[in-house]
Parts: sequence; structure tokens; C-alpha cells
Amino acid sequence: MKRSDDDLFKVGVITSPHGVRGEVKVFPTTDDPNRFKDLKEVIIKTKHSMETVKIASVKFQKNLVILRFVGVDDRNTVETWRKYELYVTRKNAVKLEEGEYFIADLIGLTVYEDTGEKLGELYDVLQTAANDVYVVKQEHGADILIPVIKECILDVDIDGGKVTVHLLPGLRELNESK
Repeated sequence: MKRSDDDLFKVGVITSPHGVRGEVKVFPTTDDPNRFKDLKEVIIKTKHSMETVKIASVKFQKNLVILRFVGVDDRNTVETWRKYELYVTRKNAVKLEEGEYFIADLIGLTVYEDTGEKLGELYDVLQTAANDVYVVKQEHGADILIPVIKECILDVDIDGGKVTVHLLPGLRELNESK
């Protein structure tokens, strides 16, 4: 699986202008909204293009992030940006710890059981309070939900395009009964 520093990761969505000086309210789509404090720039995906803008200031209000961009100081400009998505490049993304992966890198990996049996393709990651859950789409049969715990996820090989898992007793049956 080819990865590039140019890969984009969505970090938020502009919800509305904030005040009259060009600030915008952003709903963060990242695990940790505090990461906005470290960002120097973001890419705004408009209806027709992608535009890189430098961040002038960052504030927080409840569950939103308030951003002001360099060179943008009036409400009229940002009024048209409602629902536009904000992205960062892989180079500007959060640095991951050992054993952590970007969801975008996991989607599409082929999932194999430790017996060698191909289970299917990882097509979603559910984020729960306890742990993430990999959703594996099988060619035939119901999706398999696999908790991301060390007993189940044995190896993730992003470059090799595969995940090796151990299905705990009853896990396959639990998924097939749905």
C-alpha cells in the first residue's frame, strides 16, 4: 500500500463564522482537538479546489475549535465556507506511537485469521469507549466485528496490506447470528 507525505487526513469541518473578524467555528473530526494548537496550516476543501491557509490563532469553545486564518479578517469571506472540510497532510499529521495507525491506512487491508484463512477486507473502524473495533466485510456472509485488543489483533502490516487476527471462541458465531 503506497503512502505519501501528500496523503490528506480530515481534521475538521467548518460549521459557521464566529464574530465579524473572519474567525470560523470548526467541528473537530480528530481524536484530540488540542492538536489544532500545533498546526501552522490546514487545507480547506472548497467546492472546486483545495486551498492551503495559514492559521493565525486557535481558541476553544465547548466542543468546537475557533480558528482565524492569516489574511482573512472579515466575516463575508468565511461566510461561504460553511460545511467545508479541513485537512492536513501526512507530514503535518499527529505523530503516532508504536502500534497506532491512521484509520485511513487500515481501510482496505486484507484480514487473515491466524490459521491462514482469509476473512475479508477491513472496511471500517468503530471507535468505542472501551476499544476500537475492526469491521471486516466478508465475500460471503455477515460482517465480522473484531475488537482491537492484543488477544485478537496479532499483526498489522500496513506496507504488506494485511492484518492477522485471532478470533476468540464464539466471536465468529456472535457475528453470524446478526
